[in-house]
Amino acid sequence: MCANVIVAEDDEKQAELLRRYLEREGHSVTLVGDGLAALDLVRHREPDLLVLDVMMPRADGLDVVRVLRAECRELPVLMLTARTTEDDLLLGLDLGADDYVTKPYSPRELMARVRTLLRRSRRAAGADPADASLLTVGSLVIDPARHVVSVGGEAVECTPGEFRILAALAAEPDRVFSRQQLLAELHGFDRYISDRTVDVHIMNLRKKIESAPRRPARLLTVFGVGYKLTDPAKAATARASS
Repeated sequence: MCANVIVAEDDEKQAELLRRYLEREGHSVTLVGDGLAALDLVRHREPDLLVLDVMMPRADGLDVVRVLRAECRELPVLMLTARTTEDDLLLGLDLGADDYVTKPYSPRELMARVRTLLRRSRRAAGADPADASLLTVGSLVIDPARHVVSVGGEAVECTPGEFRILAALAAEPDRVFSRQQLLAELHGFDRYISDRTVDVHIMNLRKKIESAPRRPARLLTVFGVGYKLTDPAKAATARASS
């Protein structure tokens, strides 16, 4: 699985180490040393993967992810950081990073993360829209092939992590998913990430798909268990008839 990879890392030794391991697996690698250069290169080369350090000159990794997702660029982003606090890591995921690895990291683990992201991206790119079924839960509609979400006909912008969780819930309406099951949908985030990752995504999803996020009607908490997605109209009918 050969890919075009951009590595944005201002530490030259780290960058060369990454290049060596990626090229050993057959990938074509381009190194840049700051965030603005990374943005420019992504726009001109449209790589298969961006490996992105958080702390960089001119524009940090979080700003780079924020801009890329605002431009609706769906390329996989693997972030590298020396920050280990949960809030820092959750911020990166919330902005749209696909995975996070903290320094110091195992090169073998990093390469495994790269392979996972590339496989997922290739499967999504090769999907035939005609073969993909829409996921519909009441007025909420998810198009997995086009990566589109709408509520009542209005488009909703979701980060990759939010989309994966929402699609998993919508595939089995009214099934209760534990946090660990939903965390598995985010495919192997760093060991420092806790179940709170899912809670943050759920909170953000409620802001996007609920008319009253603090009193959710479709994305519900099942206390002590996890979360489920339901059709509010269907639930109201069931309550009225009981």
